Amino acid sequence: MTILPELEAQILRYYHVEKWRTGTIAAQLGVHHGTVSRVLSQAGLPQLGAPRRASAIDPYLPFILETLEKFPTLTASRLHAMVKSRGYLGSPDHFRHLIALHRPRPKAEAYLRLRTLPGEQAQVDWGHFGHLQIGRARRALMGFVMVLSWSRMIYLRFFLGAHMENFLRGHVGAFAAWGGVPRTLLYDNLKSAVLERQGQAIRFNPVLLGFAGHYRYEPRPVAVARGNEKGRVERAIRYIRDNFFASRTFTDLNDLNAQAEAWMIGPAADRRCPEDTTLTVREALALETKHLLALPENPYPTDEQVAVTVNKTPYARFDLNDYSVPHDYVQRTLTVVSNLQEVRILNGQEILATHPRSFDKGQQIEITAHIDALLEHKHQASQHRGTDRLAQAVPQSRDLLTQAADRGEPLGRITAALLDLLDRYGATELQAAIQEALQRDVPHPNAVRMALERRREARELPPPVEIALPSHVQERDTPVQAHKLDSYDQIMEVGHDPD
Repeated sequence: MTILPELEAQILRYYHVEKWRTGTIAAQLGVHHGTVSRVLSQAGLPQLGAPRRASAIDPYLPFILETLEKFPTLTASRLHAMVKSRGYLGSPDHFRHLIALHRPRPKAEAYLRLRTLPGEQAQVDWGHFGHLQIGRARRALMGFVMVLSWSRMIYLRFFLGAHMENFLRGHVGAFAAWGGVPRTLLYDNLKSAVLERQGQAIRFNPVLLGFAGHYRYEPRPVAVARGNEKGRVERAIRYIRDNFFASRTFTDLNDLNAQAEAWMIGPAADRRCPEDTTLTVREALALETKHLLALPENPYPTDEQVAVTVNKTPYARFDLNDYSVPHDYVQRTLTVVSNLQEVRILNGQEILATHPRSFDKGQQIEITAHIDALLEHKHQASQHRGTDRLAQAVPQSRDLLTQAADRGEPLGRITAALLDLLDRYGATELQAAIQEALQRDVPHPNAVRMALERRREARELPPPVEIALPSHVQERDTPVQAHKLDSYDQIMEVGHDPD
């Protein structure tokens, strides 16, 4: 049991100054008498009062102390079994209490204050800041943090996940913001930096080694379980949590990163530099920039590149979403190259499609020409295409079509009618109307149309604009000008015979 320092001071004062017995202290302070005895034992001061009575554990104390000296973390239950096999008859609970008095305490470790030269070192780490819900996808919100060890300038950028590409993008952003590269970058033993470690033998991530070679800096991992070696970035992450992220509101990731950039060059840069308290971090950065390595002419490419297999449908699956490709490339392996804004799909060096990137889940991102070409090639798929479009825009339409099929209704006609209502009223209104029709147990387009009209009239909106009719319907409905009948009268006059 861990007790507060104030309570420990009270125990020592009542025992040594007021001469209270152990039981009296425990009763008055509301703690167990064993806790009082442990505090007195750890204090290393001679105890006052009655002499200590002999205990059944006394003959085994030399063995216990010797064992604990070799194995300080050995559990009391295991030590009790060892002592019991040597003749000890006490209960496990009482033995555990006695062992707490004799277990050696770890010595407090002293640390040297680590100092670095300007431009010599920066420290890198990830910070986890919860999750973002983007549509149906739940993405981890990760903060990339890099700190210059001398000036304490912080670079902060948020990403949706701690992927290797995001890790490198954070580096490139920090180097560009500072206008140079530190000579050494200090990493924790994360997989983006260290793949395997056996003692002093380290196997670096080859991607990071290639990146470090491009920017000519030395990647250096800290020792295992030695977080104090990168204390600057650890403190920077705590500083970010308390002074930037706490109670912050933002609309999306871009808004959050814009606020982070304003905070970095504003309040974070105006604080005092610990290495030289006469300077602000901003002023210290201006001095440190002169000692940084020059940036290479070309930045390191940080695009994600993966091979994907296109199945029977003309879509390439990438990062939880489907992106359309020309239908001629089904049943092939293509290459997806993506950054944070767009997704390109390549066949060798040929770019087949370029799409805006989606961080949602289960979306179909399409180029209309791809689908139109497939429909023209395979006209029989038009009905299924209409059903897919309807289900994508109004998910509850599946329930209406299922119930209509159970009643023997023609699905093609119902689908066409619902698509017409979708074009006229929009997905939100159609979803509400279908839900109302299903609640009335009438899975028919007429019930949906009536629900849409009731909702429109309740809000006093004008009727929706009609969609232009197809050309053959327009030709059929074209008004015909009546022909004059004078010519027929002339024919009758010329051929008139009174008989």
